[in-house]
Amino acid sequence: MRYSPIGDSWDDFETEIFTPEEIAASDLRVALINELICARNEKGITQRELEELSGVSQPVIARMESGAAVPKLDTVIKVLAALGKTLAIVPLETVRPAK
Repeated sequence: MRYSPIGDSWDDFETEIFTPEEIAASDLRVALINELICARNEKGITQRELEELSGVSQPVIARMESGAAVPKLDTVIKVLAALGKTLAIVPLETVRPAK
């Protein structure tokens, strides 16, 4: 059996270097971005077309979708509004991704 410097899995490594709060925040960011990508794909529009609809530049949309940048709330709202979506405040249990 080979030794892995990060343990058995990413989950093991993640719990060693991040607090539960940091993990929860990251999971929620990932879930939000995944929903945004799904909404764009359901509309059948490109990032460039979303730029035209939202006023948010395509490079910003690309960085947001790839996780390379954490967007400002107003940027997320502009993009979601252009997709006919909004944010909702709901209990965490309803949005927590399954692991």
